[in-house]
Amino acid sequence: MDTPKIAAIAAVLLVSAAKLHAQQQQPASPLAFEVASIRPHKGMYTVVRSSISGPKVTIEAYGLLGLIMDAYHLNASYQISGGPSWMDSDFDRFDIVANAPGEGTPTADDVRRMLQTLLADRFQLKLHRETRERPVYALVVAKNGTKLKESAPDKEFSISVGGGRTSHLTMTKATMEQLAVQLSTSGLDRPVLDKTGLAGHYDITLNWIPEYNGPPAPDSDGISVFTAVQEQLGLKLEPQKAPVEILVIDHVEKPSEN
Repeated sequence: MDTPKIAAIAAVLLVSAAKLHAQQQQPASPLAFEVASIRPHKGMYTVVRSSISGPKVTIEAYGLLGLIMDAYHLNASYQISGGPSWMDSDFDRFDIVANAPGEGTPTADDVRRMLQTLLADRFQLKLHRETRERPVYALVVAKNGTKLKESAPDKEFSISVGGGRTSHLTMTKATMEQLAVQLSTSGLDRPVLDKTGLAGHYDITLNWIPEYNGPPAPDSDGISVFTAVQEQLGLKLEPQKAPVEILVIDHVEKPSEN
């Protein structure tokens, strides 16, 4: 093959490679609802609801804080920093009715991505991620060792959470990381990080009285989550400080009604 032809082929390959690289570098288009109605929730909210029926997504009585937590799959409000005073006000709640693209039912992850786009477009939400040193609870093995029961190989992961005066948590084939995530949402004032060093899968049953319900009555058998974790699981929640990723709100506005 002569030199001019080789040069021409090389040029075509270089252009093709450049186009492919450019396509790979382009960010994916944000996923968005085809249409969305946002209205202030009338009256005091009693029940926060969300549902997906086919392409229709309905969200009722959510505050901005709850919308952000759902959109970014956060476990607790301490993962968010900044924001206006009305972000979690009982008097600033919203009802949203939206349609996802297509006729099918969107996945939960797709709904979260569409909700992120809606917050950016309609609430003018701007935020960024930071890693900050924050108070945490480290989940560690207690002094006398664990009381955990390893799951049978044929079991599948499951979880059941109950609330009220007494809280209940039942998990099968759960990792310590999954337990830490659940404890992070149990009314504690800081996240729980798995520091047990245990790599197995366990069947877990835990019962306690949430801190926000006040101390257990003198004649009750109720215990705090700290005592329950130690007595029932042979683990311990130790206060520490650790780097935690959070969302920092730079700007947000109330949406116009439509």
